[in-house]
Amino acid sequence: MRDIQGENDNRGIELERVGIAGLRYPVCFDDGQLRQNGIADTAVTVRLQHDRRGTHMSRMVALVHKHLHRFDPQEFPTVLKTGAYELDAPSITCTVNFPVSTPVIAPASGVESWVVHDVTIEGHWNEGDVHVTTSVTSEVTSLCPCSKEISDYGAHNQRSRVTLSIIGRGSTPYPLTITEAVHIIEDSSSAPAIPLVKRPDERVLTMQAYDHPVFVEDMARDISSSCRSRGLTHEVHVRNLESIHSHDAVAFVAG
Repeated sequence: MRDIQGENDNRGIELERVGIAGLRYPVCFDDGQLRQNGIADTAVTVRLQHDRRGTHMSRMVALVHKHLHRFDPQEFPTVLKTGAYELDAPSITCTVNFPVSTPVIAPASGVESWVVHDVTIEGHWNEGDVHVTTSVTSEVTSLCPCSKEISDYGAHNQRSRVTLSIIGRGSTPYPLTITEAVHIIEDSSSAPAIPLVKRPDERVLTMQAYDHPVFVEDMARDISSSCRSRGLTHEVHVRNLESIHSHDAVAFVAG
């Protein structure tokens, strides 16, 4: 059978990325601390040489099926190297998006519920050089220091959506676990965001937030400071879903 996509191309144009996206596939995530089954949204792309007409996209699906069914981010560099070899590509990028859940206990009643976090892990292998970016997005509560200072009573608070991205390289592709990233995000906030709370819990959380007011700038700096103390290459995005303004407040820092 004629292999049309394997034929030569004479236009002399290299493609930076070509491949598949939006492949939803069952994944068992296991990093030694957190083990969960779910459906991941995956993408695989390669750099296509100037003389190649096409790549073998079916091999990309096979790569996900064979190597990401049980997904340990520590093994991601090996998966990328294997994919680059099987696709005969000078570079390969693989992205895995999936939600994970962690248990949380209400502070007064002790009832348990689950908080869901969005995770994106992107690995890039380029002629032997590899880096892996793990991004965790979680929601917390923040209370405005200015509002507390100027009000006779009370202060406005809101949910904050925080994304912490950690870049691992070489032999340390996954230097911070998802669980640890969630803890760093929560520690920067005024209070956690908990799905299931009773009235005594609301009282505790409201007062906790009031006692720990933070600006969007404070959260970004506190998270970055925690990462810097660990020697982690990182990016932090914070977005306050403002409760009394018609806009959101945002902050970004990289280190």
